[in-house]
Order: sequence, then structure tokens, then C-alpha cells
Amino acid sequence: MKVKVLSEPLLEFGKGTHICPRSGIERLGVYDQKDEFRKTELRLGIVGRGDGIDKLDIWLEKCRTGILPKESKLANLFKGFGGITESYGFHTKLLSSTAYTRTLQKSLLNKISNTKIREDRVNEAVELYYDQIRFLTENRAVDVIICVIPKDLFEQVTKLTEKNSEDNDQLDSYMEHNFRRLLKAKSMHLGVPLQLVLENTIDDDKVARDQQDDATKAWNFCTALYYKGNRTVPWRLVEERYKPRSCYVGIGFYKSRDGETISTSLAQVFDEFGHGVILRGTPVALDKEDKRPFMTEEQAYELLNNALSEYDKALMQMPARVVIHKSSQFRASEIAGFNRAIEEKSIRTKDYVSITETDLRLFGETNYPPKRGTLLTISENEGLLYTRGFVDFYKTYPGMYIPSPLRIIASENDSSIEDLCEEVLGLTKMNWNNTQLDGRTPITIECAKKVGEIMKYVNEHEKPQVSYSFYM
Repeated sequence: MKVKVLSEPLLEFGKGTHICPRSGIERLGVYDQKDEFRKTELRLGIVGRGDGIDKLDIWLEKCRTGILPKESKLANLFKGFGGITESYGFHTKLLSSTAYTRTLQKSLLNKISNTKIREDRVNEAVELYYDQIRFLTENRAVDVIICVIPKDLFEQVTKLTEKNSEDNDQLDSYMEHNFRRLLKAKSMHLGVPLQLVLENTIDDDKVARDQQDDATKAWNFCTALYYKGNRTVPWRLVEERYKPRSCYVGIGFYKSRDGETISTSLAQVFDEFGHGVILRGTPVALDKEDKRPFMTEEQAYELLNNALSEYDKALMQMPARVVIHKSSQFRASEIAGFNRAIEEKSIRTKDYVSITETDLRLFGETNYPPKRGTLLTISENEGLLYTRGFVDFYKTYPGMYIPSPLRIIASENDSSIEDLCEEVLGLTKMNWNNTQLDGRTPITIECAKKVGEIMKYVNEHEKPQVSYSFYM
């Protein structure tokens, strides 16, 4: 066994490289600014009650003009937001107007509040927002639609009735009938991504102590809007020219809404720059002993074969290497199916990597946890990798809880375990919903989880959107 701290992966921006998404955008501009077809204006559709729309208007103006950093000695962690303008950072501007705004009636919101059964409240709230979303997509040229959710409505759709609010199955009930996921799934066919915002998170008078500072919220909010509106990437991993062109596939599983079927969810099929597509698999079986889902050889073959065909269609060439990330161990049947698909496509290099939790911990000589990037190599095929931990750039550990490493196991690998862990570390920085540089899981696994959460609400006969922007 040996311990090594991997270098923080570099990200590429418009005019250079940096390790931090915020500093990179601020100093070097978004990566795709040189794309002549990139949008320099994002047209925002807005749905909400009158008070919420007013609060959003104030928040958008703050985002346009810039927000001072939180008072702190940790300047790199709490970076001010310089604004979203055509001449700086994002090199775009946010457009909003009353013509692109739909106001919800108070009487309809009150009607939902008076509905006794939570599931009915959720369905009514989804229909209320969906009707206005559909109007905007059919009658206005919008790039992203922001749905402003009142605090009291949010509470009404995330709790049961007073009579049985203490039931033990409350959490499961909430998870299986989720307002956010239902709304995104129902609106998906309209072809415009949604951004949901809670009123109290943009209300200056009601900012809770446990919320992020305004500048951090603006960074995450505007980056998500930019990614969703442009369908391009604000940063990407630096290309390593000596490596073969790689395709990253993240696989996860999700339950059907009735809980009877477990389907396989194939997350984005990524190239190394973060571009990708999403595919949906077929129902799978559970292992009789450990109750974990797995694919038959034929299912694994079909899933990867379809994924590679989509990759070829998008990039007009096959990858030289395939990396499959899975949040559970690979079964023999899955490996056989994946191998068959790869051999048929004449792909020479492959790496099958399971990324799971572990109870093992490492301890440093200081009061801080191990550094992000700390790798304990256990064998040629196994390692423990800290993706959260002390960050030199931040001069602190930016988390609230003691971090735990990821267990990285290569079932079949042409690359070394260290190289595979370096890739995992880089892919933790490819989530455009968060601009802090120390993501917990790689985008392959994170996306699989997010896709599965929403895919269960998408009708099996409906073709789901292929862009991650509809799921994040």
C-alpha cells in the first residue's frame, strides 16, 4: 500500500486554464466564448406569484451588476460575483420582461393549500406551473424558464396532512411523489430546461443563517442558467493529448414509481470535454441474496451498444477507449455484455470502474482531514480516493462533516488505478450546478443519480431528453 496526493485537475476556459471554476470564469471567461454560435443573450421565462416575481427581479438585477464577497479571510472560497455581462466572465446577458412572465393567481394557490391529501396538492401544483410553462414555450422564444416557488407552497407539497404528519413513511411518501421531479418530467417534452428557485433563498429580508452567501448563490445560479440556456459547457477538463480519445459512461439504477420494477438508468455518455447524451435502459432483476439490481449479459450489451452508437452519431467517430463508472460492483454477466459490445465496435482499450462508499478513513498529522486528492493504493485494482478534504487553494476544508473517501475498484482495466483515480478526481469538477471545485462524486455517477430521480416520472413510451440540463 502507498499514499499519494494527486494534483488538482486543471480546467480549460476561454483564455487559459485554472483549477477553480469561479476564478477561471472571472479571469479567463467561459470556455465556449470563442464559439460563434454561442448565445450572447439568454431569454428567461418566469413563472411565480406576484411577490415572488418581484423578488426574482431584484435578485436578477443583483446578478447582473455583481455582488460583494462575504467578509472572510478565505478569499478564494468566498469569492465575490462580478456580475453577468457581455464583456466579462460569462460574456452574455440575462433578458427578462413582463412579456415573458406568467403570474400565478392567489386564488389557485390558496386552493392548493386547502387540499387535504398531499399527493393531490403536489399534482395540482405541478399542473398550475405546467400550464404557464407550456404557454411560454409555445408562445415565447425562451431559453430557460425560472419557476419561483413560494415558501408556504413548498411546505404544502413536501409534507403530509396534519393528521398523519408523524407517520414513519413520510420520507418515502415525499421521495416517491416529488414536486420538483414531477414538474421537470412533465415539462420535459416542451424542450426548455427549468430552473426552480425558492422565494426565501432570494429574499434579502428572510435569509436564513444556514444558507449560502449571496455571491456563492449567484455563482451557482448563473452558471446553471448559462449551461441550461446555451447547451454548451462553461469549462472543460484540459485535453491530455497523449491519451486516447475516451468515452465515459455512468450507469445507475432507479425504481419505478410503483416500486415494483427497477430499471437501469444510463447517465450521460460523455466525451472527455463534458459533452454527452442520456439514454434509458430496460427493466432489470434483483439479486436474490443481496437484493441489488444487475443486468443480464444481453441487457448490458444492448445498453452499451446503444450508448456507443449515440456517441458515434454525435461526434462522428468511435472513441479509442471506453470507461464505465458504476455505483456498485460489476457482475460477470455485465462484464460479458460490455465486452461483447466493445469488441463489435473494435474499441481497443477499456476500464470498468466501480465507485462506492467505504467505512475506512485516513488520518493526517494536523486537525484538518486529508487533502482532497489523497489516494491510498491498496492493490493494482483498488484504491481509496478523497474527493473531499483540505483544499490548498481554499486554505481550509470547506465541508461541514468529516469527509470519507470513495472506494475505487477496477474490474477490468487497461489503465492503472492511479490514472483512473485522477480521472475520477477531474470528473468531480464537471458538475455545472456547483462552482465549488471539490465535488464529491464524478459527474458520471452524479448524473446517473439525478437522471434516475426524474426518469421514474417520465412515461415509458415518451422519449426523454438527452441533455443533462433537463435533469439538474
